[in-house]
Amino acid sequence: MELKLVEVYSSPLEKYTYGQTLQKVDSRDLNEFQGQSLAELLQQRSGLFLRQYGPGMLTSLTMRGTSAGHNSVFWNGIPINSPSLGQADFSILPVGGFDEATIHYGSSGALYGTDAIGGAIHLNNKNTFNKGHQTKILSTFGSFGRWNQQVEYGYSNQNFSSRSRVYRNFSKNNFKFNNLARAGSPEERQRNAEVEQFGAMQDLAWNLRPNQQLSTSIWWNQTDRQIQPVMGSNGSDVQNDNNFRAVVDYNKFTAATIWNIKAGVVLDELKFNQSVNQTSQFLLSSDIDWTISEKLKSKTGVRFNHVIGNLSSYEATEDRLELYQSINYLPASNLAFSLNLRQMIFNRDLAPFTPSIGSEWTFFKNEKNKFSAHTSVSKSFKIPTLNDRFWVPGGNPDLESEESISAEIGLAHVFNSNYFMISNQINLYSMWVDNWIIWLPRGSFWSPENIREVRNQGLEYFVTIKKSLNQMHLEFNGSYNYTLATILNNLSENDRSQGNQLPYTPKHKTQGNLRFTYKSNSAFVNGHWIGERYINTDNTSSVAPYGLLDLGYSKSLEFSLKIKASIGFQVNNITNNDYQVLRLRAMPGRNYLININLTL
Repeated sequence: MELKLVEVYSSPLEKYTYGQTLQKVDSRDLNEFQGQSLAELLQQRSGLFLRQYGPGMLTSLTMRGTSAGHNSVFWNGIPINSPSLGQADFSILPVGGFDEATIHYGSSGALYGTDAIGGAIHLNNKNTFNKGHQTKILSTFGSFGRWNQQVEYGYSNQNFSSRSRVYRNFSKNNFKFNNLARAGSPEERQRNAEVEQFGAMQDLAWNLRPNQQLSTSIWWNQTDRQIQPVMGSNGSDVQNDNNFRAVVDYNKFTAATIWNIKAGVVLDELKFNQSVNQTSQFLLSSDIDWTISEKLKSKTGVRFNHVIGNLSSYEATEDRLELYQSINYLPASNLAFSLNLRQMIFNRDLAPFTPSIGSEWTFFKNEKNKFSAHTSVSKSFKIPTLNDRFWVPGGNPDLESEESISAEIGLAHVFNSNYFMISNQINLYSMWVDNWIIWLPRGSFWSPENIREVRNQGLEYFVTIKKSLNQMHLEFNGSYNYTLATILNNLSENDRSQGNQLPYTPKHKTQGNLRFTYKSNSAFVNGHWIGERYINTDNTSSVAPYGLLDLGYSKSLEFSLKIKASIGFQVNNITNNDYQVLRLRAMPGRNYLININLTL
C-alpha cells in the first residue's frame, strides 16, 4: 500500500501520554517572538516561571516547583541539556531556531529519561514538500539597540525538501533602572549587558520510497554576552556560548508499524572570561511503533548516549544506555490507558527504574459539550551531573540519582456551539523528590550531597475562549499556577528551612492574552503577574511581586499570490513598572518593538 507523504514524519508527542498534560505553543506567538529568545516567549505567554538574571542573561526554567536541572529540553527528539550543568539556558535558544514548541507538564522520566522530573520542553523543525521556492526575510527593531534579522530560503518538490536559515540578534541592553544598591536609588543606565547572537540552520528531507523517509537538521548557534552585573557592582565579565547540534532520522512505514532510527550530536562550548568548558554528546536510538490492534498500540526502543566532558577542572567520559517500552490500551471508545517503562544504565550503574501509568475518561459527550477526566502516577529521576561527580575540588562520585514520585488528576470541559467555544482544564498534582543534590561548604571548598527532600504540590488552570462574528474574531487564552514547593528537612542544626518554600519559586503566577482580529488586522493585550519569591531557604526576605502589561498590533499585506508581508508594533511593560525577577538584577522599563516580515 502506498502512503502519500505530505510532510516530514515526527512521532506525535501525545501518543503515549494519556493522563498527562501537554500544551502546544501557539504558532502566532512563535511568529510574534521571532528574533527573541524562548525565555521571553515562555515568561510572557505561558504559566511557566523562568529565573532571569537580566534581559538576555542566563535564564532557567522551573516547572511545578522543581529546580532548573529537573526539566528536560529536546530538539528534534535529542536531549540538549548540558551534561555538565544538567540544565538548559533558555536565553540562548532563539525562537527562530525551531518551528514548533510543546510543553509537557509534570513528571515524564518514563518517556524521556533523566532530568524530566518537573516536565519537558520539546522544540521541533517541520519541513514540508511540494512548496516550490520560498524566501522569507524577518526583521525586528526595538528599544535599547535591539536589531534582529533572519533570512530563510526553502525549496521543495514531491520527493525533496530543503530549507536554509541564517540569523543575527543584537541588543545593547543599555536601559535605565533605579539602582537599589546605592543610597537614594538613583537612576542609572545599564552597562556591560550587550548581547550578540549568530546562527545558521539547514533542514533536508527525502522521500526515498513511498514508505521510507530520511531527514536531517543542523543548527549552529553562537552567543556573545557581556554579563550584566548585579546592582551596585562594577563587574565586566564576558561569556561566549558556542552550540552545534545535528540530527538524522530514518523512518520506514508499513501498514501496522513505524520504524525509526535516529542519530545525533550535541557539541557545547562555554567560555567564561578565560575559562573554557566543553561537552560533547553522541546519540544513537531506534524504536518501533506498532499498531497491534485498534485497542492496543506498542512502542519499544533503545537509546545510547556517549558523553565527553572537557572542562576547566576535569575531564570525564560516560556511556548511557536506555531501554524503554510504551503501551496504549483503549478498552472502549471513551477510555484510554498509557503505560510507560524505562531503565537507564550509566557507567555500569543502574538509574532508578521509572514506570508511569495514566488514563483518560470522557464521561459525558453530546453535540455541544464534552467532559473528561485524566489521572496519572509516575516516577522520574535525574542522574548526577558531570560537575556533581567530577568537579575538582569537591566532586562527589558516590552521589545517588535524585528520585521523584508524582501523581496528577485533572478535569476538562469543552463547550462548542456555532461561533462560540470555551475550554477549561484544571489539574491538581503532588510530587515528592528525594535525594535532592545540594552543594554545601566543606572546609575550603564546596561539595554536593544527596541531602534535600522536597514536597511539591499545586494547581494549574487553563482557559481558552473563542468568539467569531462575520470577519471579526475574539480569542482569550489564560492560565493560573499555584505552586507549593515545601522543604521537608533541615540540612544542619543551624538550618531553619524545614517547612519553607524553595527560593525563587513563586506560589502564584497568572497570565492572560486577549486577541482581536478583523480581516487582515490583529491586536492583542497580554499580561502576566508573578507573586512574591523568597531569596533564601529561611524565607525571611523576598523579591516583590510584579505585573507586566504588553500591547501589540499587526497587519497582513498581500501584494500578489507570491508576495506577502506583515508589519507589527509592540509595546512591552506599557505601565513602565520597575521590577526584578531575581534580587538586584535590573530589568527594562517600557520598551518598543517593530516587526517586518516579507515572504516571496
